[in-house]
Amino acid sequence: MSQTERLKEFKRSVRNKFNVYNSLFLNLPYAEGENVGILIPLLYQQCVRGLDSGKNPQEILDEFFTNFTTVNSHRDRIDLMFRIVQYVERQVVLYDAVEDAAFPKLHEHTESLSIRDYFQLAKKNRRWDKVSKKLDTFSARIVLTAHPTQFYTPAVLDIIADLRNLILEDKIDEIDVTIQQLGLTSLINRKKPTPLDEAKNIIYTLRHVYYQAVGDLYAYIKGSVGNPNYNNPDIIKIGFWPGGDRDGNPYVTAGITRDVADELRTTLMKCYYNDLKALGKKISFPGVQEKIWELRGLLYTAMFDKSQILSYESIMAALMEIREILVEDYFSLYLKDFDQFIDKVRVFRTHFAALDIRQDHRKHKAIVETILINAGVIKQSLEELSEAELVRWLLEETPEVTPDLFEDTVLRETVANIYQLEDIQKSNGEEGCNRYIISNSEDIFAVLFVFGLFRWCGWDKKEITFDIVPLFETMKGMEAAEGVMQTLFDLPQYREHLTQRGEEHTIMLGFSDGTKDGGYLKANWSILKTKETLSKVCKRNKIKAIFFDGRGGPPARGGGKTHRFYAAQTRDIANHEIQLTIQGQTITSTYGSRELFMHNSEQLLTAGLSNTIFGKENTITTEQRALIEELSELSFAKYDALKQHPKFLPYLEHRSTLQYYSNANIGSRPGKRGNKAKLEFSDLRAISFVGSWSQLKQNVPGYFGIGTALQTLKDAGRLRELKKLYKEVPFFQALMLNSMMSLKKCYFELTRYMEEDEEFGDFWKILHREYELSKKMLLQISGAKVLMENETVSRESIRIRESIVLPLLVIQQYALQRVAAKDEESQLYRKIVTRSLYGNINASRNSA
Repeated sequence: MSQTERLKEFKRSVRNKFNVYNSLFLNLPYAEGENVGILIPLLYQQCVRGLDSGKNPQEILDEFFTNFTTVNSHRDRIDLMFRIVQYVERQVVLYDAVEDAAFPKLHEHTESLSIRDYFQLAKKNRRWDKVSKKLDTFSARIVLTAHPTQFYTPAVLDIIADLRNLILEDKIDEIDVTIQQLGLTSLINRKKPTPLDEAKNIIYTLRHVYYQAVGDLYAYIKGSVGNPNYNNPDIIKIGFWPGGDRDGNPYVTAGITRDVADELRTTLMKCYYNDLKALGKKISFPGVQEKIWELRGLLYTAMFDKSQILSYESIMAALMEIREILVEDYFSLYLKDFDQFIDKVRVFRTHFAALDIRQDHRKHKAIVETILINAGVIKQSLEELSEAELVRWLLEETPEVTPDLFEDTVLRETVANIYQLEDIQKSNGEEGCNRYIISNSEDIFAVLFVFGLFRWCGWDKKEITFDIVPLFETMKGMEAAEGVMQTLFDLPQYREHLTQRGEEHTIMLGFSDGTKDGGYLKANWSILKTKETLSKVCKRNKIKAIFFDGRGGPPARGGGKTHRFYAAQTRDIANHEIQLTIQGQTITSTYGSRELFMHNSEQLLTAGLSNTIFGKENTITTEQRALIEELSELSFAKYDALKQHPKFLPYLEHRSTLQYYSNANIGSRPGKRGNKAKLEFSDLRAISFVGSWSQLKQNVPGYFGIGTALQTLKDAGRLRELKKLYKEVPFFQALMLNSMMSLKKCYFELTRYMEEDEEFGDFWKILHREYELSKKMLLQISGAKVLMENETVSRESIRIRESIVLPLLVIQQYALQRVAAKDEESQLYRKIVTRSLYGNINASRNSA
């Protein structure tokens, strides 16, 4: 279907329906005094006209209050702003529901191919034997995280689901009532969530969406393969970070990790119980019904009593016994339904989602240092030991280690957690918790500290049933990665561990901190080169390399069009699995319904299989690499100069929402690293860093430096080379297209008033010039007339979402102005800024 026809369908099923239902929403009678719903369209028009004419947010809102409302007092105006923010938040929820409801119909008209389409192409291209073989082992692992980028509460998710279903049937009266319910339902957490709260919120999605969706997807793949004996339940795996990710989160204790593991397992038992109950209504035959009742009874006990553990083996033994009776005595009646349930058990086993453990390398260093000081090996610092001596202690010696050795709570809980991991594996199965990820990995000790700690905590007399996963996320870490991995492979004790783990090694690359550190182009190029290098190192050492990508929502954190990104990977990158993190609101926006989950999971799988299907592998020539390298360094120089600008951190601290993230009850993690009074660049968390630029509608980390780099080479007469690079190298094109998405979501008119700011005016102009230059140059090399030219539906969706939240953003900027001016009501204005974060985050869907 053409772009024009797709856009017509989008207007029919999304824009027009939203306008109809929004008219109901805007007439909700809940506000006292001013009818906020009537005022919002007026405010939107004032914002557009005011910003276009160069007025600042304060002027726009002062005129709006004077000309269109009856409120006069300062406090009454603040109260009205709060109510407008609350309305806009709910408009975003309504739009989410309308767009999600339209997804199946819109998807019919997309050019993206299904798994069945790819399989047919493979057969047509005589590649089916190779594809079929790869399907036996290939896997996509979607790892759900709880990073603080606001996802909806279960109550709001229920409303979205209800609205989605009602909209599909155009039940206007019931939609009206549900919209009224939305108007009265709180969209935010009343208090800061605990890590367990975060975990339960995501487990809610696991239970109500992913359990059925993953089962359906596996059945669909199995049917598409055409082999009834196809058996790769790992083709789609779910990973889980809430409760296990303690990097920078002091609230993730050993007890929390244990509770989350129990919650995952017992929730899965509820899913199994409900499925078996439904099957029991069909399989009502003597001799088999009793067996179903017996298993249901065991599941019932296990789902309410966490001390009652049902092993995977015992569940499967009972199911296979029932299956045998069905086949032998009852003509295989309902066997297909029963086999689909068995496949779900094979997929989810007893863990539901694999709980990953993560901690910062610097914490492990402090732990090891404390242990060796206590053992009398060193007096103050690990630097007292040679590298060889430290390695010997970690691989061969066994000093005494107990959690009560540590005064620091984080260190004590980290050690306590290592001690309990064996018990978690006993209850949830080894697959339920078998990876330990180390942030800020830059040398061999990132891995060896963890390996040593496992040994010292009692794992030395048996195999360590954990993969130890270095996370290379800084420029320094990526540059050192090759030497780090080769040195590890050369250590006999570590190599023996890898033999026990199946001669494979998972390596994580971090896009978020990489981009924060090196800028958009350099970070992504460095990650690709690092993957290629590590693939060669692993292959040389006969180790299977598995890459795990720490990706966020927006392009600035590795996000954007996922299929395009993975399909563009070069042939020199190991392609055994696709593993990536899904964060914050992206969990619900990209994988939040059965249809969304199945489509986006299909896209992941087909991206990973595309090279095998078409027999054409992506390559980048030596000349093309040299050109990308040149662009990378030019772009980095521009970005690095911005980071070094004396106004860079003060601008973020005093003219953005950076400091407000920690005040919002979005996530359990602190807003920045460390407790230093003065903000330093290294303290910035990638999420709040990228998110703050998004709230400003400047999206700096998603493009800054690209315009300058491209312009520099154009001035040198090399524009033709750049256009050729864009056309011929899928990796480069994917990066540029994702950067265009960042640029499309910019709106510098919102902050144009800062151009006259005495302190930050010149800095704002630097940002604006690079934005304009990047937009101009990307359009030139791509040959496009507008940003996202070939993505008309996405472009229109962005336009609508940005228009919905424009009044909210103007209010946010107005409040920031009042805070900067030290208004007498600064505390209330600070609350407005904090509250205004939510609607914009949710509207953007991939803002952080």
